[in-house]
Amino acid sequence: MTLKIVITVIIGIISGYFLLPQNILNYADYIIDFGLMLLLFFVGIDIGLNKSVFSRIKAKGIRILLVPFAIISGSILGSAIAGIILKLPFNEAGAIGAGLGWYSLSSILIASYSNELSALAFISNVIRELIAITTIPLVAKKIGFIEAIAPAGATAMDTSLPIISKSTDSEVALIAFITGAVCTFAVPILVPFILNL
Repeated sequence: MTLKIVITVIIGIISGYFLLPQNILNYADYIIDFGLMLLLFFVGIDIGLNKSVFSRIKAKGIRILLVPFAIISGSILGSAIAGIILKLPFNEAGAIGAGLGWYSLSSILIASYSNELSALAFISNVIRELIAITTIPLVAKKIGFIEAIAPAGATAMDTSLPIISKSTDSEVALIAFITGAVCTFAVPILVPFILNL
């Protein structure tokens, strides 16, 4: 799966450089949105067809929230450790990690504090999403299905969900969606809170 993703990106680069006209970018947002919605539609069908998934998720109860809690904690802790190495204060490094891969919102939330930190948050969270997209299949295969949700963070409910679904099973895809929703809800709360510590 990872190789397919990398090959697809390379084909896109070649197509953009040699084949497609510049004005195709005027329609890129619509095409991307449509493609993402189509992928998510089929993920939803896969989850819906597996009727036992809902009873298994219900049986897990509140424990299902341990997954997003662990991802949020790990992201903030990891960025705090990186902050020590980069000589960034905890509040700045922690706020970047609290972006959880949602690069557009986290960089906006940090911009009023510092433009440089906002740019770093944007780049860090874009790289996180790219790493997630390329490593989810490997993590699912070599480490575990639930662990494959972790690299995605907030993107587990949208852009990374089709990859998680393809690399794991419908139960984990539903857990990923819930995890992504919790992480997405947490970002606008955690980023300003940590930044103001």
